[in-house]
Amino acid sequence: MVKEKIKEWITTGQVKPGDKIYSENELVKIFGVSRHTIRQAVGDLVHEGWLYREQGAGTFCSNKVIQNQPKGEKSPINGKNIGVITTYISDYIFPLIIKGIESYLTEKGYSLTFACTDNDVEKEKQCLQSMLSRNIDGLIIEPTKSSGYNPNINFYLELEQNNIPYLMINQYYSQLIPPHIIVNDKKGGFIATDHLIKLGHEKIIGIFKTDDLQGVYRMQGFIQAFRENNITLFPEMIITYSTEEQDNILMEKVKKILSLSETMPTGIICYNDQIALSLLNILRDLQIRVPEDISMVGYDDSYLAEASEVKLTSVIHPKMKMGIDAAKWIVSAVENKSLEGSIPQSMVYEPELAIRNSTATLRNEFIESN
Repeated sequence: MVKEKIKEWITTGQVKPGDKIYSENELVKIFGVSRHTIRQAVGDLVHEGWLYREQGAGTFCSNKVIQNQPKGEKSPINGKNIGVITTYISDYIFPLIIKGIESYLTEKGYSLTFACTDNDVEKEKQCLQSMLSRNIDGLIIEPTKSSGYNPNINFYLELEQNNIPYLMINQYYSQLIPPHIIVNDKKGGFIATDHLIKLGHEKIIGIFKTDDLQGVYRMQGFIQAFRENNITLFPEMIITYSTEEQDNILMEKVKKILSLSETMPTGIICYNDQIALSLLNILRDLQIRVPEDISMVGYDDSYLAEASEVKLTSVIHPKMKMGIDAAKWIVSAVENKSLEGSIPQSMVYEPELAIRNSTATLRNEFIESN
């Protein structure tokens, strides 16, 4: 009942794209239900793309009204509808990327249809089928499990056959080599690791997700930093995991290494800030201090980098800029404007490091003990 009423507010225009919805306390009073029910209903609507969250600001209406129009019906504004598919919508860096996309496209009079894959190829298939059935004019998509072969290639070829432009963000499928906007993740992994090495650390472990190319390239940069600094890298210093292993198996692997004195590192490079924050909780339980005992670097410079008492050194991801640049690209492609000059076919951002207090120079007692 709560979900349907909120969707009614959106589809009737009572709540418009970008509007902040009522707080949890207000919704509890309006509907006369428990806070748990409100939280579950709002969470479902965020997952389905009706709403999106901004850390510290609240929950807002996205532009999903187009999804309730009959098949084939175009937006009443300018007849142009852009599909946006990301691996996630409401979590981590994705709200800012989506905000960048939405701000530019809405300004240009475009409608948007959002979907997320949860980094699952079967869900990606469903998302692509849905987008094609809605006669989208262009598609911005973050690939799912990009390090392996993607079984949904035929849908992208169908987009090409129908002259529907599409752009991949964060990574791209190597089988297609489509237009893309990405971060130089190999350089990101390198500068993160090189930063710790320059601080005197040599016993550094790297934690990398390997079913996405981002993790593979960050691992390459990690290895390159050891080679360029002439430091031996042992196999046990690299910990890998997949999407399905992130919540439980990965942290068990990390705990095992931290429990053995002979493998105890003085530095850790994390695949992203989410992993780093989870690791901070484990280190706190083990009474291991950051950065006094272990220095740590995250990736993406998300809001999580400053969410705990330890402020994370992190590789910067241009979240909002990526969203705006992606929107500019797709508008140019849809309107058959030249992509030469101001908007290149593909873009690669060169990363920088935001240095905070999670990293420090290796203390002498650690050098002597190692």
